[in-house]
Amino acid sequence: MLNNNTIKSACLLLFLLFSLQIFAQKHTAIPHGMVFGTKPDTTAMLKAGQLEKFMGAKTRISTTISGKVLKVTKQKGGWFDIDAGNSKVIAAHFTNYNVSIPADLKGRTIIAEGVAQKQFIADDQQHFAGDTVSGKKQQNVKTNPKHRLIFEVKGLMVE
Repeated sequence: MLNNNTIKSACLLLFLLFSLQIFAQKHTAIPHGMVFGTKPDTTAMLKAGQLEKFMGAKTRISTTISGKVLKVTKQKGGWFDIDAGNSKVIAAHFTNYNVSIPADLKGRTIIAEGVAQKQFIADDQQHFAGDTVSGKKQQNVKTNPKHRLIFEVKGLMVE
């Protein structure tokens, strides 16, 4: 017959063995050439820092860019930020929400094909401008035509 101390010791030993096995698992690195979504076409590729200049006055273009992932904001749906240089960031996400990307993508250089677009952000004063106390619209509000770049990704490959 087993006593309580023997049972407790056996349970503790089993717990330690299973916990060591869990902590011993290592994350595998994302291999070079791994593809998420569809494989991007790399024939006419731009650096992420050149995208805004390449777009010029256009607000939307289809292209392939290469850049470094700053952070993965949401794994499901593939939401991440790409470094565009000069402290600018390109907010990127997959058009297909079923694509999931690993958080380990942070710091890796990627090649992404998709649609780049400028999203214009009105100045806060313009946004909050509306009916005044007298009931008239404010007409003399100065706007500041800021914009940010958004990239809708069809396919991504780890460089």
